[in-house]
Amino acid sequence: MYSFIRTTLLTLFLLITSLPAQAQAQAQAQAQAQAQANDEADLRLLLDNFLANDLKDDYKNHDRFWADDLIYTSSAGTRFDKSFIMDGIKASQNEPSAETYHAVDVDIRLYDKTAIIAFKLIRDPNVSKKIAESHYFNTGTFLKRDGKWQVAAWQATKTP
Repeated sequence: MYSFIRTTLLTLFLLITSLPAQAQAQAQAQAQAQAQANDEADLRLLLDNFLANDLKDDYKNHDRFWADDLIYTSSAGTRFDKSFIMDGIKASQNEPSAETYHAVDVDIRLYDKTAIIAFKLIRDPNVSKKIAESHYFNTGTFLKRDGKWQVAAWQATKTP
């Protein structure tokens, strides 16, 4: 009888002392899931706002999106950096862009402070400038530095 009571008390003690650790682990898992959901939402908003040029300023829009150490591989097979993009925008500041884009089939994968976003980019048609709709597969590697997501690598492939 004594052994039964002792075993029961020991079991109760172990159960009670393990509850706070389980609750803490569950709270940490919930916080991590919420942080991941927040990052996914932030990245989707960043992508959508970039494509829509929500800043209404090409230079500021691109400066915010691309990291200073960007490596960009274009659909034409050329490779360049952020300064090349920014110089091109400066050179054409007086010419408003007639091209608009949007993303579909967006796939966001998070790896702590790194994210890979793959999507289909659609260049919208513009009859007045005779721009036809075209499609691209794009993959971007985003890094979160100082609480801010930016693209460090980009690959664009034109689809037939």
